[in-house]
Amino acid sequence: MRARNYFVGAAFALLAGGMAHSAMAQEIKIGEINSYSLLPAFTEPYRKGWQLAVEEINAAGGINGKKLVVVSKDDGGKPADAQTAANELVSSEGVAMLTGTFLSNIGLAVSDFANQKKVFFLAAEPLTDAVTWSKGNKYTFRLRPSNYMQAAMLVEAASKLPAKRWATIAPNYEYGQSAVAVFKKLMSEKRPDIQWVDEQWPPQGKIDAGPVLQAIAAANPEAILNVTFGPDLVKLVREGNTRGVFKGREVVSFLTGEPEYLDPLKDETPEGWIVTGYPWYSIKTPEHDAFLKAYQGKYNDYPRLGSIVGYQTIKAAAAIIAKAGSTDTDKLIAAAEGLSMPSPLGEITFRKIDHQSTLGAFVGKTAQKDGKGVMVDAVYKKGSDYLPSDAEVEKLRPKD
Repeated sequence: MRARNYFVGAAFALLAGGMAHSAMAQEIKIGEINSYSLLPAFTEPYRKGWQLAVEEINAAGGINGKKLVVVSKDDGGKPADAQTAANELVSSEGVAMLTGTFLSNIGLAVSDFANQKKVFFLAAEPLTDAVTWSKGNKYTFRLRPSNYMQAAMLVEAASKLPAKRWATIAPNYEYGQSAVAVFKKLMSEKRPDIQWVDEQWPPQGKIDAGPVLQAIAAANPEAILNVTFGPDLVKLVREGNTRGVFKGREVVSFLTGEPEYLDPLKDETPEGWIVTGYPWYSIKTPEHDAFLKAYQGKYNDYPRLGSIVGYQTIKAAAAIIAKAGSTDTDKLIAAAEGLSMPSPLGEITFRKIDHQSTLGAFVGKTAQKDGKGVMVDAVYKKGSDYLPSDAEVEKLRPKD
């Protein structure tokens, strides 16, 4: 009897194991990493975006008939924790690829991990040019328009301003340093008469706005480049308004037109800043209308730029796997290079030469409406129009 029970139990165990293996064989896992606990203003809409994408993909039959499963981890804003999360996703969860990250230094850390472990990585948000150029590698692709692309869009407008004396304010880490460097380079090429009279480098997330603005005022610039975002931006604007630092000065500002950063300013929103952003309320295209309807239908809320990024990251990941017909890393790379696909902002392509997507951004000006910050006179700039030539990219990017 004991022997019989043993064999019956063993048979059930084998059957259960076989069923579990069969279920796993019918799904594809993607690993996702982001700074959820550190930067909820961006990452929560981002999470909603990718969850909507997963729902749509599976409702349409999954990826080549297999269910898509996203396994998500929080990096806490720490590069070492992001690499640990990446290792767990690859070694324990068996994900087909890695996606996500927000801060540029974390994106670079996961990109380095992907390069070492030969794992496909689709960077969602990190903007530093190093991701696809100076520290680019064959395993890393990026969705969002880079610092170079957004700087080139802003310089197009900024170079027409009469201001000659410029100062900069940016967080003192990879993203801020990269944004200032490329803006200064492109601006000086268009306007050799520009003088850079001051640079302020507050720590990310810990700005002491008073001394920063005191130093800016002492330098007496005619225009200011701002790269701060999130709570730092709110503190900077509030203190700058109180001190009158922005009065009579032009301001050009990365990202400030994104709802994540514009909404908290409310009736303190400065008017007339030249910004990149996402005026979801004024985009009238079939692609965006469909996304907006689906997003509002699921969440009863309006999208932020993070919503677009999260949504399109997973849509892109699924398209890459579907085209590859496999989860083999080399086949994923081959499928991604040159891949074109739709997005809520129009068709995008992942360039073969540097793995940068041609997703664009809106450029416009800040204004107030009904006590809220809005983006007006916004024009969508296609990413493909603001990238350097292949010959220039070859100089910037190491050989694989």
